[in-house]
Amino acid sequence: QVQLVESGGGVVQAGGSLRLSCAASGRTFTSYHMGWFRQTPGKEREFVAVISWSGGSTSYADSVKGRFTVSRDNAKNTVYLQMNNVKPEDTAVYYCAAQSADRRIASQREKYAYWGQGTQVTVSS
Repeated sequence: QVQLVESGGGVVQAGGSLRLSCAASGRTFTSYHMGWFRQTPGKEREFVAVISWSGGSTSYADSVKGRFTVSRDNAKNTVYLQMNNVKPEDTAVYYCAAQSADRRIASQREKYAYWGQGTQVTVSS
């Protein structure tokens, strides 16, 4: 089992930057691809980005491509989401999640077995 704890959320002005972190504990971190999702009230949780267990492969939602960067430090058991040029529509609760590395990286939330508690990001206009 993997425990995930997000941090780094807060309030940021449109056009600004924020870096989210997700610290993992429990089973071997490199056994998992790591994803970021977000959710706003009344909407389904949506895919943001994913990084493979080695860091060699990434994928992004079209809405964040070119603005957000996902990375990981396997020595620190931590995955990051660097958010640049944020927009009001990026306001959401952001969740990190772990997907078993025995499959290809995925954007579907049902592929992810473990989830953090979420961190709120609010972008003011």
